This record gives sequence, C-alpha cells and structure tokens, in this order.
Amino acid sequence: MLTDIEIAQQTKLRPITEIAAKVGLMEDDIELYGKYKAKVDTKVYERLQDRPNGKLIYTTAITATPAGEGKTVTTIGITQALGRLGKNVMACLREPSLGPTFGIKGGAAGGGYSQVVPMEDINLHFTGDIHAVTTAHNLLNALLDNHIAQGNALNIDPKRIVLRRVLDMNDRQLRNIVIGLGGRGDGYVREAGFDISVASEIMAILCLASDLQDLKERVGRMLVAYTYDRKPVYAKDLKAEGAIAVIMKDAIKPNLVQTLEGQPVFIHGGPFANIAHGNNSIIATRLALKLADYVVTEGGFASDLGAEKFFDIVHGYSGLKPDVAVLVASVRALNMHGGVAKEEVHLTNLDALRKGLANLDKHVENLRKFGLPIVVALNRFPTDEEEELALVREHCAQLGVRCAVSRVVAEGGAGGEELAKTILEVLESEPSQFKPLYDWKLPIKEKLAILAREIYGADDVVYTAKAESSIRDLTKLGYGELPVCVAKTQHSISDNPKLKGAPKGWKLTITDVRPSLGAGFLVCLAGDIMTMPGLPAKPAAEKVDIDAEGRITGLF
Repeated sequence: MLTDIEIAQQTKLRPITEIAAKVGLMEDDIELYGKYKAKVDTKVYERLQDRPNGKLIYTTAITATPAGEGKTVTTIGITQALGRLGKNVMACLREPSLGPTFGIKGGAAGGGYSQVVPMEDINLHFTGDIHAVTTAHNLLNALLDNHIAQGNALNIDPKRIVLRRVLDMNDRQLRNIVIGLGGRGDGYVREAGFDISVASEIMAILCLASDLQDLKERVGRMLVAYTYDRKPVYAKDLKAEGAIAVIMKDAIKPNLVQTLEGQPVFIHGGPFANIAHGNNSIIATRLALKLADYVVTEGGFASDLGAEKFFDIVHGYSGLKPDVAVLVASVRALNMHGGVAKEEVHLTNLDALRKGLANLDKHVENLRKFGLPIVVALNRFPTDEEEELALVREHCAQLGVRCAVSRVVAEGGAGGEELAKTILEVLESEPSQFKPLYDWKLPIKEKLAILAREIYGADDVVYTAKAESSIRDLTKLGYGELPVCVAKTQHSISDNPKLKGAPKGWKLTITDVRPSLGAGFLVCLAGDIMTMPGLPAKPAAEKVDIDAEGRITGLF
C-alpha cells in the first residue's frame, strides 16, 4: 500500500472555489490561500443564521493506545461515505500542531484513503493560525514584562505571574526557565516557562469565541498575574486586547479544504484534549451546520477527554448538541487494553480481546450519561480476523448499541458506507436526549467529584496543598461557577497512564487549578500531566525531508 503522503500527492485536488460552491459559498465569501485552501468570512453566518441546522455527528474513541484506534480517519471516512450516498455533508476538524507532527504522533490529516488535503500544508504551517496564536500569546507576555521593567505602575508581583510563554513545538528544555539574564537593559530576572501553543488560553479563546469582538473581550479577561497585595491583574489592565484581536483577525476565520473524495472540510483551531478542551472552533461548527445537512466532527482522544469537554464546556457556550455519538475502536487497541504488548496486538487473542472490551464498555456508559444514541465504529486493520470482529459485534449487541465495521483507510468512502448507513438509521430511529453532566453553579470540588466518579470511574478525589489553595482563591474571587477542564493523561481513563482497561479502586489526584478566565473554564491538572511535551527517542522529524523539486517525504 502507498504511504499516506504518496496517496495525498497522487490525488487530483479540486479547486477550492469548486468545493466552496458545493455548499453554497460564493466568491465573495472566501479568501483564497492558493488554489486549494481558503478562509471563509465569518459574516456568512449572519446571512444563514435563520436556516435550520443540519445533524451533528460527534466522533470520539476508546482510550488511546500506541496500537491505534483511528478516530480522525473514521471522521473523514464517514464524511466521504455520506458524500458517496448523495448527502450534503461537511467535516469539522482541528488544526495539527507542529509538536506532534515532528514528535511521535505524526500529522493529523487522516491516513490511507481517508484524508484531508492538501495534506502537507495542513500538517505544516497551513494558513498560519497557530503562528498567530503563538504571536498573540507572546505579545501579552512581552507587554507584561515590559510593564514591570518600565516602573510597574500596576504593582505586579513578579513571583506571582501566572502567564507562561508558548511555542508550537515539543521542547522539554523550555518547561522551566530563567529569563532576564544580562545587564540592566535586558529586563529583570525571574523564573518562567513555556507551554505548547495549542495549550495557550488564546487558542482556547479562538475556539470558544462567537466572533472577533467576543474574542477581544475574552482576551481582556485573561488572568496574567497578581499584585503584591494579591489582587488579580488581567490582560485588559495591560491594554493588550486590542492588539491581540488585530493579530487574530484572520485566524478567527475558518479554513476550508477538502477530503480526498472532494467533500468540504473546515479545519479550525487546535486545542489539545488532554491539556485544553480539545475541540475545533464553535465558529466553524456553527457555520457548517448551516451549510450542510450532516456535519461530522470529533473531539480529541476519548469520551473522558474531548467528548466530555464538548458536552460540558463547548455546549454551554454555544448551545451545540450532538445528534449521535460515534465511538471508534479497533481490535488492536482493545487487545492492548486486555494486557497484550504492542508488538503482539496483531495476533489473534480472544481472551485478551474479551478483557479489553471493558474499556469499550466504560466509554459506552459515559456517552449514555449524556443521553446520546451511540454507534460503535470498528476500524478494521489488515491483521483482524473475522472471529475477532464477530466477537466485538456480538458484545455491542449485548450492550444494546449498533456496531459497523469500517474499512475507510484501505477503501476510502466506499469502506465507510456500512458505517454511514448505520449512523443514518440511528439518526432516524433514536432521537438524542442530550444533556450535560453537571451544573456549572456547583462548587469546584463537587464538579470534579462528579467527573471523577461518573466519567473516570474513580472512588474519590484528593487534592494537593497547591490545588486546595488555588480552589480557595478562585472561589473567593468569584470564579467557582466556571466549568472545569481536567488536564490528564490520554493513555488511561484514570490519571495514571499505566492503568489500561477500566481501572477500579483508585483516586483522582488534582495537583493544581489554573484559571483560564478568558476561555471561561478552570484547568484542573491531574496526575503528572505536562503542558509542554517532549520529543521521543526517535522523533518523526528525522524522517521528514524535501527534494530539489520541492517534493516532501516522511510526513504521515
């Protein structure tokens, strides 16, 4: 089989103007970024706001493993399959970060014959949105440090600065640094650190804002530091929101591209689901629902991360309600949850598969708590045997959920028609009874207790002294009624990446609570989660190259 990049490079792309026309976008609605990419004017929504919404198909997955689940390829494959069935369909995805692209994960444009294109552009700099987020965030840092160096009229305590810098790259060396070294003209010395750009609060704001004015107001609410007498200092106190809005004026517009089979796709925003809220922008999804009869979107990682955050956070700010949830699983991944080593997941082991199904069961249980109809998408790999697929199908039948095998990586939209037809049948026969899991007005600890017990399967929640102090301070400042965004490992439903399946008898540990007041949620750090990843022993960047003709190789 050809590599992902070879498949993408051999595809004859349609002009993006043609793709735009398929969903009724006119020439004045789009801004071209070459022949195959465009930004869409946010004012289009105003023209279409009275049009009924299409159906929202939300794709999530079982707990991530190195064996692979296939959530993004399934999302794209469903879109291609619905297109083959004659449906007016769009997909909404997040933008890939350069950190994973050059790290361990590779790109995030799908794979095989289920991809979005132009694949190289999407996985690299694309239209510059993440660079805009990086620049905007670091401008705020520069204004903050300059204010202190120029006399500190706001009385900011350098020891209580909460804003970190960002970079769109995995670089562990920058997690904790000292800045301001040198002479008197080089600023003042203090400890600082970097997060990855997609963990920036400005990235979260981009994805949760309703328009540019809302983005500007949210930026103004960002908490950046405290004064010597412990009073909060916001971005608006530094008069930063206007300049940041200017930097973000193009980034706020959704990016339009296409699948390999010519269906339109919005790719906009890129927050990580294990650190931030993990879903593409509200602006893109709202607009897609006006342009198409069916919109397929996804959240990062599994139901305990991106999906939960869409249902409990994104819904609260947007009113968006999924009509059906697609839960992606693979035999290989279930084998890993059953205790099989990565090197042996391709071998038939029905006992391990049965054991691993506990992870699937937990994610089905989670989605049902939000009142959603469920379709299990079984992403087939070439090594899967019929008896393995049959076992999963039978198990799903016992759970009372529909299951369909997907072959979209090898066959594109044709390999997803069984899945697409199943989704359409469920949309017709099982109306969504969607509801969030908790009331935002509950105290912070009560909200965390609900997530720990109901979604993660923990017995209780324990807090470090730092977390206790943060919760007291935030509650006193009046921010206790914001939703909680738990930052935790994606490799387990628990906060311990080594615990596979559906672990029991453990306690969720909250180490800190960081306010993202502009985004409108509280980031609750669980376990040893890091907001600046590091590169693996063999970074994917080592395989990426370009020849004299400009042909890129090694991206996947």
